[in-house]
Amino acid sequence: MTYHPARHHRRSIRLRGYDYSQAGAYFVTICTNNRECLFGEVVDGEMRWNDAGRMVNKCWYEIPAHFPHVELDAFVVMPNHVHGIIVVGAPFMAPHDSGAMNQGAMNRAPTLGGMVRSFKAVATRRLRQAGCSAFAWQRNYYEHIIRNEESLDRIRRYIADNPARWSFDRENPAATEPETEHAWTQ
Repeated sequence: MTYHPARHHRRSIRLRGYDYSQAGAYFVTICTNNRECLFGEVVDGEMRWNDAGRMVNKCWYEIPAHFPHVELDAFVVMPNHVHGIIVVGAPFMAPHDSGAMNQGAMNRAPTLGGMVRSFKAVATRRLRQAGCSAFAWQRNYYEHIIRNEESLDRIRRYIADNPARWSFDRENPAATEPETEHAWTQ
């Protein structure tokens, strides 16, 4: 296939010029491809994971093992998406040396995108090995830079309440009256 800039382009949804490897808290939402409900179901306002949901939950909690400068905060696996807060701690410190040997990829701090990509890859591989051979995530992910305690508390509450509000969730294909976009800001 020949590349055509007018047809083959993706607009970035990231904040232009922002360094996603710097310390801070980030709210991420990652959806399954076509928003298929594959991780379980919500019953009486509580999320009940199936094996795939338990596997995705386990993969999420393994993120700090791969990225030691990261801590996890509030998190939920929903039927077709995950919401979580990733807290990036102390900046990555590569050895200081003016030589070119310290300029490669191994001496750069991981970005939020790199962490999400790693999570998605590990979860996909495990789900496919477990028999979900066609499993896929939606391309990309949603993120929000958390800038203060008030916002952090509001997002934590949104994540904790997400199963109880499933019937209004914008990601729920059966929602008849979906909540507004960015409902977590209200």
